[in-house]
Amino acid sequence: MIHVLILLWLSSQAASPDALSHLQTGITAEKEHHIDVAIAEFRKATDLDPNLAEGFMSLGQAYLENREYDRAIAPLKHAVDLKPDLLPAHQLLGYALLVEGYAEEAIPHLERAHETAALGIAEVNAGRLKEAVTHLQAALEERPNDPDLLYYLGRASGLLSKQSIDTLVAAYPDSARAHEAMGENYFVLRQMPQAEREFLAALKLRPDTPELHLELGDVYAKSSQWDKAEVEFRAQTKMQPGNAEAAYRLGSALLQEGKAHEAREQLIRADHLRPQMPEVLYSLGKAAFLEGDTAAAEKAWIDLLSIEKESDLAAQTHFALAGMYRRQGKTAEAQHEMQEFQKLQNITPGQPPAGQQQ
Repeated sequence: MIHVLILLWLSSQAASPDALSHLQTGITAEKEHHIDVAIAEFRKATDLDPNLAEGFMSLGQAYLENREYDRAIAPLKHAVDLKPDLLPAHQLLGYALLVEGYAEEAIPHLERAHETAALGIAEVNAGRLKEAVTHLQAALEERPNDPDLLYYLGRASGLLSKQSIDTLVAAYPDSARAHEAMGENYFVLRQMPQAEREFLAALKLRPDTPELHLELGDVYAKSSQWDKAEVEFRAQTKMQPGNAEAAYRLGSALLQEGKAHEAREQLIRADHLRPQMPEVLYSLGKAAFLEGDTAAAEKAWIDLLSIEKESDLAAQTHFALAGMYRRQGKTAEAQHEMQEFQKLQNITPGQPPAGQQQ
């Protein structure tokens, strides 16, 4: 697109004919991926006509294509000095500055060029997190599922969240929310005793905060303290009967305690509140199987496999189905499910599945 604009511009210019000739030759060479030739031609063009902004812009672009980002900056800066309204030069200069680590300096050029994606990345690197989130979200609307944009949006959101939490803890260190935030940090770091202490402190200050029971229950679940986890998840479901996650967590804890019937009741409720959650379906199938209801177990697991195709949970489900079919004497079905499991786990047929239990 930039080359098209330059070619259109060339047709209406009264600049040095020799300079324009070298510029045209350089553009042709660059199109043919002869970057060294293009750079030499653009240099000749700018030597012959030092006021040829498009020549400096083309030279900078050629350096960028040759990954000589540091050498691209000077000609691009000269191009925007000569012609401040030359938006493609601002765009290229913003890229070059960003790649070289000059994020703050890149921002005004990327703003001028309306280059939202690169602008958001520059703002992340410059610490302008609120603006970065806004621009990266806008860029993702135009380029959904772009891995770089998703990464930088996650990074910006995470850093912005950390800023808020740091402010909270510094300003209100003895508040329930500060203790909760600290508990969440300890949980992520897998420091469960410290996480438990912080969540209990938060509950003491604000016992009516429902999510605290869920978070404390998760701490106990990670520590395999299933009786304590059950108490907290049950408290959560009492405070929020419409919370599908709480119902699922309670069902899982009950399942771990061997209370299959109670677990199944909670898991059915979780599935009703939020249908087709793969984790719920897996646990629901397991609870039904433990109660001897193989038809319900099979249905739950097949429903799961209609949603999850290649995940670890899908592999576990194939393995569970294989075990159930084997007990029922359905040899062909059991063999098929085991093959699907081995395919997902990259296991050679006949090799024992490490760490798997029915």
